[in-house]
Amino acid sequence: MVFKTNTSRGFFDDVNYYFDRASRYTDVPGDLLAQVRMCNAVYRIRFPVVRDDGKIAVVEAYRAEHSHHRLPTKGGVRYALDVSQDEVMALAALMTYKCAVVDVPFGGAKGGVRVDPRHESTSFLRRLTRRYTSELIRKRFIGPDVDVPAPDVGTGAREMGWIYDTYKSQGPDTLNALACVTGKSVSMHGVAGREEATGVGAVIALQHFLSEPEDVKPLGLTPGLSGKRVLVQGLGKVGLHAAREVIKQGGSVVGVSVSNGALYDPDGLEVDAVVEHRRESGSLVGFPRARLLPNPDELLEQPCDILIPAALEHQITADNAPRLRAKVIVEGANGPVDPKADAMLREAGSVIVPDIYANAGGVVVSYFEWIKNLSHVSFERMTRRYQQIANDRLLGVLTRLTGKTLPPEDEALLLYAPNEIDFVRTALENTLAISYERIRTRWKEQSLPDLRTSAYVGAIERVGSAYVQDGIFP
Repeated sequence: MVFKTNTSRGFFDDVNYYFDRASRYTDVPGDLLAQVRMCNAVYRIRFPVVRDDGKIAVVEAYRAEHSHHRLPTKGGVRYALDVSQDEVMALAALMTYKCAVVDVPFGGAKGGVRVDPRHESTSFLRRLTRRYTSELIRKRFIGPDVDVPAPDVGTGAREMGWIYDTYKSQGPDTLNALACVTGKSVSMHGVAGREEATGVGAVIALQHFLSEPEDVKPLGLTPGLSGKRVLVQGLGKVGLHAAREVIKQGGSVVGVSVSNGALYDPDGLEVDAVVEHRRESGSLVGFPRARLLPNPDELLEQPCDILIPAALEHQITADNAPRLRAKVIVEGANGPVDPKADAMLREAGSVIVPDIYANAGGVVVSYFEWIKNLSHVSFERMTRRYQQIANDRLLGVLTRLTGKTLPPEDEALLLYAPNEIDFVRTALENTLAISYERIRTRWKEQSLPDLRTSAYVGAIERVGSAYVQDGIFP
């Protein structure tokens, strides 16, 4: 069994529904709203790829650029059998609003290739990725100043490395070729912390919501993540790191799911033990102490305080929303709650921390990688040694003034100088903190219906303002 995808309504329709609902609370003129709302460009491609046995597979792929109010556009590339034009347009739109919410200077884009990477060889995927990149180069749908892909469902640092290598050999900009794609491995000049950024960012977003007693008290919760029971749907790149961060911050992960099953334990799961068991056995069956749920959809309905859907879109619908018990839903995936379910959950008193804020950690850290690649220097290279020397001097002054030496652990702490992961994590936390303050302030001061509407209002106004100020819109 796989995670279900509701196809009765277009994903792009859902995004535009939220957009239209929020636009009623703005002063942006209707003609400018129409420009912000539209998808600027969609490239649909079909190309042949040779299989390992010599046969030819004709592959369908897409790249959508939703908004050119800021360049380059930015967005992931997913490999999945259900990739469609509607989906990439929706995801590109979400990227536009997401970047605006966290004040990252990109327009939104998204790409997709209709292939199941789990059932294809590495050599086939390499040829496919290189051909897809070549097609993007041909129509100028990729480049450090044009459109910058990143990993998504079914892709990772390996595929991003292939994209970079192809662009480096074929693209017009060889000096800044590294910045044509983000999500590369650190050894290929990626940035530390990018892989876990989306999942960690979702938990940071959750912590900001939980930090406000005024907002959590009506839910029957106390401030802070400590002791909260959390369900995580999807144990991939986003869900796994979100689950680990929940535990690190004092929460309890009581349930997790993958495509063919789920585990639930009200006393809490050891997530890394679950991952190891699945790696060794190929499934969740036989994991000790936890209750096995053969249908992964059942996980959503288990008792919890917080639910983090981190799989695919349309996982929570009008069919299953009435059975959810979560008081807070943090959208780790893009569009996991459809509009009907959104309304039902809000009416039932649940709070949704929306995707265009909650899962923006990935694009925030991708922005840092893009900056690093354009500047051709790592973040700590110019400062780390100097900071160590400065700290050592400060320690010497303290010792002379007091006549005492610090305990070894305190001395080590004082002498520590930040490395790249420290810079990245601090900047991510700062970005999400500032963004949440803006969202919450607007939510309260304008008496908006929910956090999602507030986030969309801010995104619409910021994108609309960019069009006008830069003279893009007449």
